[in-house]
Amino acid sequence: MPLLIQNRRIERPGSTVDLFARYPHLQENARVFRSKPVVDVDPKCLLYIQQREFAATTPADNSVAVLGSDDATTCHLVLVRHTGSGAACLAHCDGSSTWSEVPLIVKAVTSLSKDPAKEGRLELHLVGGFDDESKTSHKLSLSLLSAFQRQKEDIHLETCCITEMNDVLVDGAHRPGVHGIGINIKTGEVFPASFPHKGPAEELRSARTFTGGQMADIYDSNKGVVKIGPCKWSPNLDISFWLSQDDDTILKYLSTSPTAEPPHFVQHIKSTIQFLLEHPSSDSVFPGGQPQYYRRTEQGDWENVNQT
Repeated sequence: MPLLIQNRRIERPGSTVDLFARYPHLQENARVFRSKPVVDVDPKCLLYIQQREFAATTPADNSVAVLGSDDATTCHLVLVRHTGSGAACLAHCDGSSTWSEVPLIVKAVTSLSKDPAKEGRLELHLVGGFDDESKTSHKLSLSLLSAFQRQKEDIHLETCCITEMNDVLVDGAHRPGVHGIGINIKTGEVFPASFPHKGPAEELRSARTFTGGQMADIYDSNKGVVKIGPCKWSPNLDISFWLSQDDDTILKYLSTSPTAEPPHFVQHIKSTIQFLLEHPSSDSVFPGGQPQYYRRTEQGDWENVNQT
């Protein structure tokens, strides 16, 4: 079944401009969302989702109260929630494989929403992108809308703060107005957010994406366990030269939006490269080809555990 707006099936838009012209209430909803204050989320209740990751959970989860992701420029943050069960899935999509990723996101929610006593509907929130020169954001917006339209489930588009509706001018340069979002799993509230702490295993997870890792489900909500990998990278990566490059060079060649990246982007890239140089063999990070598991402690930190 199709993507729905105000309970009506929508036709595939030719552009985001066309979409917002046809449904002006989406523009107003986006303006309202963009004007909300940015919340600094307490890491002790957070599960942070990095680029090309997704995670799903329910209000019954005692380890995670907020799903969140940020640092999205041309990337889009995709949130699907079931209003009956409260199950929600958040993904950080970069356009690498949208058509195969969207079914995984939807399935993650429907598989946690099988109780017939908790009737409800699937709601979609899309946030991210801006009016970038290469139109990368625009292409990803349309690709995501088309992919959701092809799903068999009815999916109701509620928030659509994307591309030109997420665009702001700063010193004459186009930038995304909202870089990050969170969802309160207990209440279903979706809000602009920032996350000073991006763990667990921030550098390892970044290395997985940097070396070509595809979209991955990182969380088992039934066990309250974060699972990373296993993944592989070449021991002969020719990347050390990047550490001596200046910021402008790294932004030019390693970003889809050099003028819009957050201030910590270059340091994040260098930290990821340093991690890969210090761990040339992925086998050393995943002994015996086993994943790394993390469980939340009573103090609220993520602790590496050998097995689930």
